[in-house]
Amino acid sequence: MPYSRILYAVRDHRATVTINRPQVFNCFDYQTLREMERAFQDAADDDRVSVLVLTGAGDKAFCTGADLKEQQQFLERPDKYWSWFGAFQDAHNKLRWIGKPTIARLNGIVVGGGNEFNMSCDLAVAAEHVTIQQIGNTRGSVAAGGATQWLPLFVGERRAREMLWFNEPLTAQQALDWGLVNEVVPFAELDAAIDRMVEKLLRKMPEVFRYTKQQTNFWKEFSWSMTVGHARDWLSVHADSAETREGLESFFQKRPVDYHSLREPKIAGRSPEWPWGQPTKTCPHCGANRIPNEFEFCGRCGQNLEPNSLERAGVVSDRTVVNELLQNSPETMEVLEAHGIRICGGCIVLLNGSVRETAEYSGLSATETSELVEEMNAKVYR
Repeated sequence: MPYSRILYAVRDHRATVTINRPQVFNCFDYQTLREMERAFQDAADDDRVSVLVLTGAGDKAFCTGADLKEQQQFLERPDKYWSWFGAFQDAHNKLRWIGKPTIARLNGIVVGGGNEFNMSCDLAVAAEHVTIQQIGNTRGSVAAGGATQWLPLFVGERRAREMLWFNEPLTAQQALDWGLVNEVVPFAELDAAIDRMVEKLLRKMPEVFRYTKQQTNFWKEFSWSMTVGHARDWLSVHADSAETREGLESFFQKRPVDYHSLREPKIAGRSPEWPWGQPTKTCPHCGANRIPNEFEFCGRCGQNLEPNSLERAGVVSDRTVVNELLQNSPETMEVLEAHGIRICGGCIVLLNGSVRETAEYSGLSATETSELVEEMNAKVYR
């Protein structure tokens, strides 16, 4: 099956995998991840390949993480995020388990999940204009697909927190000083630097190298395997959260993130997950349910959702219950009338209700109900 999102080439014992989406800064979608996984497996199985190089097309971006247009779809179908993260997880596993040295050729900006693929590789060479940045806390996501696990191993606890919490870009020189890359060169010399590194690796014995890599990967594998399953499930559950939604919407609307709107509801004792209240209302007219409890009208039929007089009186509005009330004793009738409810001729009249409410519970038309109420000398407030 041909590749459409990546380029895959084998030459001189080297496999090169290029994320080929320069028009979107080499971000990856589900199909890209599946193609990367397949390419990594091909390189692992091919005895002609001794080294793998991962890079991005062009000179602007190595990889900028997940395709946010695709991520936006998960706001409506968060259950689908679980499958997407499975593809992400599989691609990383194939890259780390290839059994051969891997080099990240950082040809442009490295953002979010792009840095996680950088860290999944064994070595990295960056062009001078490269910047590396984590953005999860700014965009409503958790960088738990490698960054939270591996950054402390690469740059240390304090610097990892700085990158993950402040979301500020590192220059290539900072990345070199912090241990996130092995070498920094001018862009024009990037390929020559990769060639030199590949040549050094080719002068090593493949089997002992493979096991050396296996041992060296221990802490990366341990931290990944202990947390990535939790990350997959947590991120799937929160794929349509208020923070994720605000992060994506602010990005596409090209505006600053409204952090105030996320904090203020909590201060006021409300949940930002339910901006219009919990979805607990049911429309008494059409039966639509899971309506936010602050809605006054039903989105399906347009009817008023305000409680009727029976509900205000604390009486269940189920018709079966109403029929049972008709059989009750005079004492019960007195209690009901004290709450503004009178039963006459097998019909319920709401003394403080509207004609419409009375008709609903009496089974009569509005005209018939009006005549009944008038006959009883009851007041009906319209």
